[in-house]
Amino acid sequence: MRPSRPAARTSAPTTPRHGLARVLSKLGVCSRSQAEKAVREGRVSVDGKIVLDPERPADAQRQRILLDGEPVMASERVYIALNKPRGIVVSASDERGRDTVYDLLKEAGLPWLGPVGRLDKASEGLLLLSNDSVWAARLTEPKHHVDKTYHVQVDSVPDQALLDALIEGVVEEGERLAARRAVLLRHGEKNAWLEIVLDEGRNRHIRRLLAAHDVAVLRLIRVAIGSLALGELAKGQWRRLSEDEVRALAQA
Repeated sequence: MRPSRPAARTSAPTTPRHGLARVLSKLGVCSRSQAEKAVREGRVSVDGKIVLDPERPADAQRQRILLDGEPVMASERVYIALNKPRGIVVSASDERGRDTVYDLLKEAGLPWLGPVGRLDKASEGLLLLSNDSVWAARLTEPKHHVDKTYHVQVDSVPDQALLDALIEGVVEEGERLAARRAVLLRHGEKNAWLEIVLDEGRNRHIRRLLAAHDVAVLRLIRVAIGSLALGELAKGQWRRLSEDEVRALAQA
């Protein structure tokens, strides 16, 4: 008589790993904050039941998720480069009614895209937007140290000692601010253009770093992120990134 085989173990169902708002964000249908707002407003259902808790675990592969009555599916991954003009706010909406980067994209027929990193209102130049939250996080997380290159017009003509001091860095309001590289590009009698490279980006990083040395910024343009250069892209215009560009940035 053959010995009986032990009964096969039944594996427990996999517990969903992410909250509902994060699931919606990772699918690329909206931002995390927009998803949280939609859930709290009762616009999202899971398997036929309205969910009001943005942190409730959900699994898009095993559950039927509806947003405003429409099935939620992963959006096409879109990656674009935009030349942000000065005076434009990097925000989905502005309480003061100022123009935002989304006003530049509203006729483009693109899915929801989130900004990858920041550029303040007074700054201009290369801004990336995407609905791929994993790719975006890789570029913005400080541990990855993706270089960002800026051309900065200042109200004086810096000497080598100041350029060295920018690289040495300062501690301002409890944060260390430093440049990875700082070189003089050209100058006139009263002002100059610098090229400053950062491998991390704190809020108003360059402006605060220069202000610590009594230098004011007249103009600040981001000209490159990693190997991706702004190039000849006109102000207010955008273009899709190639597959090679997307891959190169992820590996930067």
